[in-house]
Amino acid sequence: MIRAEKIFKEFGDQQVLKGIDFTFEAGKTNLVIGKSGSGKTVLLKILVGLFKPTAGHVWYDDIDLVNADKDALRKLRMQVGMLFQGNALFDSMTIEENIRFPLDMFTHKTLKEKTDQVNYCLDRVSLTGVNKKFPSEISGGMQKRVGIARAIVLNPKYLFCDEPNSGLDPQTSITIDELIQDITRDNNITTIINTHDMNSVMEIGENICLLDKGLLAWKGNKDEVLMDKNETLHDFIFASPFLQKLIESSK
Repeated sequence: MIRAEKIFKEFGDQQVLKGIDFTFEAGKTNLVIGKSGSGKTVLLKILVGLFKPTAGHVWYDDIDLVNADKDALRKLRMQVGMLFQGNALFDSMTIEENIRFPLDMFTHKTLKEKTDQVNYCLDRVSLTGVNKKFPSEISGGMQKRVGIARAIVLNPKYLFCDEPNSGLDPQTSITIDELIQDITRDNNITTIINTHDMNSVMEIGENICLLDKGLLAWKGNKDEVLMDKNETLHDFIFASPFLQKLIESSK
């Protein structure tokens, strides 16, 4: 579990986050949604420790990220996986080397132990046998799955995903969503996904936080999205082409 407690963030005179309170639950896909400029990217960076809030606390279970010392932060970072929007794979490294990178950085495992763990993660994302290929030799969807494999190679308790479906076709996006959800449930991970993809919201939105102008405008789950009367939520979801198509098909 990760809990944001009264998070404020200012950049100069600009107040970007205005007292965000939200609990991101373990074993569920927790989605942060909102229009551009709503504050969701800043919130994600605060939750992962890249930004320090102007005020407030971020609790990783019983650890206060904001006030943790260097030793506690290092231990915590070993429990965090990150899936970047642009995959952030090293072009000069093979797929195996890319996935092994966190193991090389943070563990003292033998090469065999590392290779076994890499192969387990490749199998988990249905990419068995691509070890010696380079990122340029595989598709964008496969690169995203490599990114997921690298994100889970340290068996994280917490997983952050920044726009995981960016640049992917609809069918591949569904595959990535289902993969993230399966890994989250199977390993009881606290997964936080920053997204504007309404298909993801409707398919895997088990715990949703909607930001608007730095405020928590709505919280709920995918089953409540279409029935809720929150105006900010309606303004956001019904601007989506996905929802427009859904509405047209139901007529």
